[in-house]
Amino acid sequence: MKKINDKYSIHNTDYSVGQDNIQKWGFDIHNPVFVISTCLILIFLTATLVSDSATAKATLDGLKWDIIGTFDTLFIWAGNFFVIFCLALIVSPYGKIRIGGKDASPDHSTISWLAMLFAAGMGIGLMFWSVAEPVAYLTGWYKTPLGVEPNTVEAARMAMGATMYHWGLHPWAIYGVVALSLAFFAYNKGLPLSIRSIFYPILGDRTWGWPGHVIDILAVMATLFGLATSLGLGAQQAAAGINHVFGIQGGLGLQIAVIIGVTALAIISVIRGLEGGVKLLSNINMIVAFILLIVVAMVGFAVAVGNLPTTIGAYFENIIPLSNPHGRTDEAWFQGWTVFYWAWWISWSPFVGMFIARISSGRTVREFITAVLLVPTFITIIWMSIYGGIAIDQVLNGVGALGTEGLTEVPLAMFQMFDQLPMSTLLSVIAIVLVLIFFITSSDSGSLVIDSITAGGKIDAPMPQRIYWASLEGAIAATLLWVGGTEAIQALQAGAISTGLPFTFVLLLMCVSLIMGFRTEKQ
Repeated sequence: MKKINDKYSIHNTDYSVGQDNIQKWGFDIHNPVFVISTCLILIFLTATLVSDSATAKATLDGLKWDIIGTFDTLFIWAGNFFVIFCLALIVSPYGKIRIGGKDASPDHSTISWLAMLFAAGMGIGLMFWSVAEPVAYLTGWYKTPLGVEPNTVEAARMAMGATMYHWGLHPWAIYGVVALSLAFFAYNKGLPLSIRSIFYPILGDRTWGWPGHVIDILAVMATLFGLATSLGLGAQQAAAGINHVFGIQGGLGLQIAVIIGVTALAIISVIRGLEGGVKLLSNINMIVAFILLIVVAMVGFAVAVGNLPTTIGAYFENIIPLSNPHGRTDEAWFQGWTVFYWAWWISWSPFVGMFIARISSGRTVREFITAVLLVPTFITIIWMSIYGGIAIDQVLNGVGALGTEGLTEVPLAMFQMFDQLPMSTLLSVIAIVLVLIFFITSSDSGSLVIDSITAGGKIDAPMPQRIYWASLEGAIAATLLWVGGTEAIQALQAGAISTGLPFTFVLLLMCVSLIMGFRTEKQ
């Protein structure tokens, strides 16, 4: 292991990756982090099984809205800071630093690298919200951005700009800060690939004690609960699509069957590892997503192509007004949507950031930030322009269920849009397959992340350990659906979002620690 002990460094450490680990029963675990995380999860599941899910949802919802209402300005300005910080790194002298050292080369092709980071970061979210969110903003399903009049041409333009605001530069800057920090301290300074390592310049050798344990345990909990929430919500969307297309009843049984199937495939993927599992599925994902995008764009060509400049213009025209939390007349909207999203992205950042870090050795800081920040934003602009643009056109012209009824069921929104296009059944079937594959890649990449944290920063955890975490994700989601249905899943989501507040301060400290680390790097 490369230690921080040369003349360009500001600290020294004798810590070795995995030195506090325990090897037993085929596991290789970091004792405090693995054991405490598992105990907390079991306590949570036990409490869920014996308590009323409606009460739990009400309690956690109350906490979530208290946090959002009190700290809305903090979340908005933190998000703005992360974008400015990342853009500044691109043009700064630090942009020349290469992750892994001057002689490091990338482990993956650029295409595979981009496919993996996109599949882990947002792929499933785009499938879920690319139709529902623009329609929601257009119709005032839950208020409108900047208080525009719903169901107007102005609202249509604002809907595309606000949707891109939530899925563009800001979330990827949040992910980029965590990913770059982890990659730098792991590959340039030889520290364990774990969240605690980022804070070594600030904490020193206390990083390997309880301050570090607490940071990693919070990261495990946020990652696991975030993934379990997505599995539960995704199962509901997949089941709704299957019911819509094939007429199979999309009840609780089908939802749990979807979770079991996704978890089983995720287990196979994590057993095969990064190259044979996650990378392969991510490449398949992007191919299928690209095919679906092209087909939808072709059948809705006039609307899709015409909406692209509108989306770009609306995004950059409104990014500053939407980024300003002061003097807003649409407080309910930006707290219910923007602040909610920022807290959600931040709570997911340990998972997505660590996965991106794991696959990014060999890139320069400039190349890394440019790719992580700008490429997904560009892809999302195209995606939202096509899906959201066609959906908005249907609403404005009173076409189909979206045009006559508006947004009634979020999981069905994309399938209702497809109903009005040629080859609608084929499009819906491809979309269902794509949703399922995206969920598998989210689950297996998340499992690899938790494996690393609970193995003391080791990259290759033993197979039983990989299976353990992948199985636990599915078990949590299935248990919550079985016991409390949607209310239990929403309660878990509210709990995960509440972790966004402490992690906001963690991310701000990351920026300080990262600059301290960069200053010790010979360029």
